Amino acid sequence: MLGMNASRAAAWTFGVAVLGAWLASAASDPRPRHATTASAPVVPNPMDHLAADVQAQAGRLRKRLDTAPAPQAPLRNPFRFSPRAQSVPRPAREVAASMPGLPGPVEPAEPSLELIGIAEKNAAEGVVRTAMLSSGSGDLLIVTVGQRVLGIYDVAAIGHDVVELKHATTGAIRRLALR
Repeated sequence: MLGMNASRAAAWTFGVAVLGAWLASAASDPRPRHATTASAPVVPNPMDHLAADVQAQAGRLRKRLDTAPAPQAPLRNPFRFSPRAQSVPRPAREVAASMPGLPGPVEPAEPSLELIGIAEKNAAEGVVRTAMLSSGSGDLLIVTVGQRVLGIYDVAAIGHDVVELKHATTGAIRRLALR
């Protein structure tokens, strides 16, 4: 072999030896074909025991799930309004006015009104006055003669510092003065 040095010869020898070992191991079968010894006890695989245990627990779990109660429907839905409860109107109680010892019907209290200002304007037909009233709820009412106030009073007259209101049903006069 021309030009072959010692390291190349060693590499070839090692490669041939590895190839021979590989072919020898492929030709042999590591499993015994016949049981030659009958006296050797068979050792069970621990994984077989573990698999049997898991199967038994899975069976118990299936039985428990079959007898478990079904989940309940949710009590409320946050995306939907609940239906309104229909209220039953109460029957009106009528009290006989002729019963002794009972007071008669109570008249409703007059609404709270206060005169807070009067404005004047010279017009062709004379001086036209406008009154500014404050209601108990804090509303500002601007009225002239002939208008209705709060649905129960008509403005009868507006003076320099007084407004006369006439009750629409009773005809009673109520005077409001500037303070």
